[in-house]
Amino acid sequence: MTKTLTQHLQAIIDSKRGIFVPYIMAGDHERGLDGLFDTIQLLEESGASSIEVGIPWSDPVADGPVIEMAGQRSLAKGVTLTAIVKKLQEQETKIPLVIMTYINPVYQYGIEAFIKELASTSVKGLIIPDLPNEHADMMAPYLEGSDIALVPLVSLTTGIERQKALIQEAEGFIYAVAINGVTGKMGNYRDDLDQHLATLRDLATIPVLTGFGVSTKEDIQRFNQVSDGVIVGSKIVRDLHEGKTSDVKDFVDYGSHFIKC
Repeated sequence: MTKTLTQHLQAIIDSKRGIFVPYIMAGDHERGLDGLFDTIQLLEESGASSIEVGIPWSDPVADGPVIEMAGQRSLAKGVTLTAIVKKLQEQETKIPLVIMTYINPVYQYGIEAFIKELASTSVKGLIIPDLPNEHADMMAPYLEGSDIALVPLVSLTTGIERQKALIQEAEGFIYAVAINGVTGKMGNYRDDLDQHLATLRDLATIPVLTGFGVSTKEDIQRFNQVSDGVIVGSKIVRDLHEGKTSDVKDFVDYGSHFIKC
């Protein structure tokens, strides 16, 4: 059975629009977790296709400085994974949520309990950047039969045979990492990036979204030509923290209503 996250994103593709997934850090709000659904509502009303919800962690190996600082602000407010799950259980969202976390907090929480308790939330996907495909079986038994997809990341250094292996049983969407390094780097794209993304989209049977470093409307235009849409983290996190809600609304609106040629 095709999972809800894939169905939802595929419907956007079928409507000839670009997919736009903003990232937020849970708890990075003046009211801590009590402001989480306010932020989600803002992004929903702006047209977000889905929302990636980051979990604060003390060793965020894939995060650049903007998101790392957001995590530190959240941790300083006492935000934990347990508290985030409980908060997400309080209210359904109009669009699917995707949790971005690391394996350590999930392991400490208890993988089985984590998946079971997410079943009563709007979370339909998981991104765990430090969980290699070879160890995905840690999660697989608990995700089987659930409506939660484990989203694979494909980097620029991933060889074609490994790309095929990652894609073969992938669910939700393919997270195409546009740069080598952490999130938030801008303008450091390789010359062969567009071809890499186009090849990945040709191989995949589910949506391919481009992330890491996406921060301008020109990026949205570019990556919608060679993939199915974008994931935007550092720009959204920074603008929300600086109170630039009108800029956030405008950017999300542009990305989510981008018409594919």
